[in-house]
Amino acid sequence: MKTIKLLLLLTTVALTSCGNPNPETEATTEPSETAQEEREFYQLKIYSFSSEEQIMTTDNYLKNAFMPAVKKQGIDKVGVFKFRTNETDTVQKTYVLLPFESLEQFKALDQKLMEDEEYVTAGNAYINANYDNPPYDHIESIVLQAFTDMPMMKVPNLDSPRSERIYELRSYESPTEKYYRNKVDMFNAGGEVKLFDQLEFNAVFYGEVLSGPKMPNLMYMTTHADMATREKNWEAFVDSPEWKELSALPKYENNVSHADIWFLYPTEYSDY
Repeated sequence: MKTIKLLLLLTTVALTSCGNPNPETEATTEPSETAQEEREFYQLKIYSFSSEEQIMTTDNYLKNAFMPAVKKQGIDKVGVFKFRTNETDTVQKTYVLLPFESLEQFKALDQKLMEDEEYVTAGNAYINANYDNPPYDHIESIVLQAFTDMPMMKVPNLDSPRSERIYELRSYESPTEKYYRNKVDMFNAGGEVKLFDQLEFNAVFYGEVLSGPKMPNLMYMTTHADMATREKNWEAFVDSPEWKELSALPKYENNVSHADIWFLYPTEYSDY
């Protein structure tokens, strides 16, 4: 019950947007050309399943075929996470997070994988599954670009058991593109990224969604040793003078129209 109440509180805080109908939503700074070039791109793949057989087939593929093959292509720090189901969302899911140096690298990956004989052999059951027995129900793919204030992913420094770790994935939607740019600016120039770092949220990434099912929106992932630590960290965030000052600024009002929160934990073969 405490967790549910806190989630409601945090969602309300995240939507600090119910006052001035005409806020100033212009970004305060423009990232330099150098900063733009250094920013990574990400793909977040979300597999949904309806059977244990699907889960086992996909796990085997990701661990023994996909992970070794993408590392051959110079793609490191690959995250594979399981969704913590709850009363309202019982669908079992696996999240795969991939970093790319460029969109060209992202576009070339699938073809390069199929040219890898070891990958094709190790992933045979998944790759050549019959139409009437697919290894998943569907895949959702989201493409992002890193924020200027955190242009590259970081592997969190956690030593708690993997099954207890909380990888908190958040998605913030905005009512228009202009308000969306304003929310991104709130993270960068406004100081949200710095505040999360100061409070040791162990962020993995912050990303602008370039292509996805819900736009305009941004997504980010923070990590915590366990649920108790997560609640303590968010309480510190909500109570911090920096957040109270930032969230009270009129220019940042109304820039989030909907927020989603998902709790994940890393697989034993994940790089995170």
